[in-house]
Amino acid sequence: MLPGKARLMLVSGYLGAIIGAGFASGQEIVQFFVIYGGSGLKGCILAGVLFALLGGVLLSGAHRHKKSNYQNLLQTWMGKKVGIIFDILLALFLFLGISTMLSASGAVFYEHLYLPKGLGVFISYTVVMVLLFIGKKGLIASYNILVPIKIILLLIISVYLCWGMPHKEAVSYTAFVVPAGQVRWVLSAILYVAYNFTLAMVVLTEYQTVTSRRDGIIGAIWGGMILGVLVILNYMALTRFMPTVIHYQVPMLYISGQISPLAKSVYTLVLWIGIITTAIANAYGFTQRIAHFIKIRYQLCLILCMTLALPLAMLSFSQLVGTVYPLFGLLGIILMISLLFKEGKDIVQEILYNIEQLYLARRR
Repeated sequence: MLPGKARLMLVSGYLGAIIGAGFASGQEIVQFFVIYGGSGLKGCILAGVLFALLGGVLLSGAHRHKKSNYQNLLQTWMGKKVGIIFDILLALFLFLGISTMLSASGAVFYEHLYLPKGLGVFISYTVVMVLLFIGKKGLIASYNILVPIKIILLLIISVYLCWGMPHKEAVSYTAFVVPAGQVRWVLSAILYVAYNFTLAMVVLTEYQTVTSRRDGIIGAIWGGMILGVLVILNYMALTRFMPTVIHYQVPMLYISGQISPLAKSVYTLVLWIGIITTAIANAYGFTQRIAHFIKIRYQLCLILCMTLALPLAMLSFSQLVGTVYPLFGLLGIILMISLLFKEGKDIVQEILYNIEQLYLARRR
């Protein structure tokens, strides 16, 4: 595969896993960055740096250990016993993530398209099943199609909201800003990256077999940098409409509606595609794990797993988010520390070894 194509595929996978319902809705950006005022921008930059760093280190480790699934990579970092425990926890959260995304689709259909929630859940259920039925090829192909559409539309609307709309007199919203000090905005950015990277890890490790080590690292760094830029753009757009956006469940839909009804409809599509791509990542990661564990065909396991997720999907989206996302964040922080400690140490040792060899070669 050509290096450029491999890198773009990995960028699509990275963006597809992270830019889901929470990001596209704007709710994540408000809660983790906008409420910290000016310090929130520094948090956005820190998040972009961490996404690029963690992505590059992860792909370096996946190629170094020749692991193309997250279960084996977890056991390499943490040992077999602890790795199995984290594998079970991550599998549980992936399953809850499927239900959460299906519920999000139902909420979009009910609140913004004025259609039954069950219809939104069923359509998403069907789309995810069709796209994933052929396995890893379906995962990569669906991301190659859906992610560029999502990113292009997201960029157009975000850039217009930042610079294209007529300038409005700034509204003071200091009463709504969380006192950030020198620590809280940093912790908020780290937590944001941690719980998002948990899902990204599941997807990114699957690209180990279709990229070289160099292309994998470069593609992951590109993906992280683009994520940082998108976070900053969303932050800037949402900040222009403070403090109003604090009162909306889907603030980006509200502010896109300030452009025109058409823009709001287009952004509804962006939001729904974000839901689908995240559901795909959750469903693929969970299904391939369960299929391997209980030794049944992947396709049959996919049908079983998606169907079992339906009852929970009929619960409130906000209720599921409030339960699942904080747990994802805690797991993500532990995984992030483990990744940086294990792989970072190996990378430093490799760099020092190469420097030593270069020095010895020059002395000969």
